Amino acid sequence: MRKLVLYNHGKDSSPWGDKTKAFTEVAYKHGYAVESPDYRAQNNPDERVKQLLAMDLSDYDEIVLLGSSMGAYVATVAAETLKPSGLFLLAPAFYLPGYQRTEFKPPADQTLVIHGWQDEVVPPENSWRFCQTHRICLKMLNADHRLISKLPELAEEFDRFLTRLMKSKTVGFKDSVPGKSKDKPLKR
Repeated sequence: MRKLVLYNHGKDSSPWGDKTKAFTEVAYKHGYAVESPDYRAQNNPDERVKQLLAMDLSDYDEIVLLGSSMGAYVATVAAETLKPSGLFLLAPAFYLPGYQRTEFKPPADQTLVIHGWQDEVVPPENSWRFCQTHRICLKMLNADHRLISKLPELAEEFDRFLTRLMKSKTVGFKDSVPGKSKDKPLKR
């Protein structure tokens, strides 16, 4: 089974910066290949979505989308088409002026959003709104927009995320809920 993590960098970032390198190390540990498209020539987030969707991903059986800021927006919009098994979002640029989409349908089996309390680029309440609407887990950190000061913690969180993803593939949902099994109903 070929597995891929697709890292989508932010507006003013590069495809192979510190975050990408840290997440790549974790992804390799879990048997994933890693791609990080270069969006630097394109500042329009919706054109970046088109660029991502134009990639040939047919060699992969499983895809995890990871994105930071504008890259998290790109990953979330593209997820509707790509149907990833996981969506890991850092300070997602949701509900901002100039972004075409304000409604999202994150289809990932597992989604996690991490945002910094001191973010002055994307208001933290935007992530709260998204997570509340879609009942998605939100983790807040004492950090700014880039979250770079929390890189070791982000890598650990991504490691746990991929571990949970793997477990959810090998253990059915009913088995993963305490008190439930495939053969017996939950006793009250």
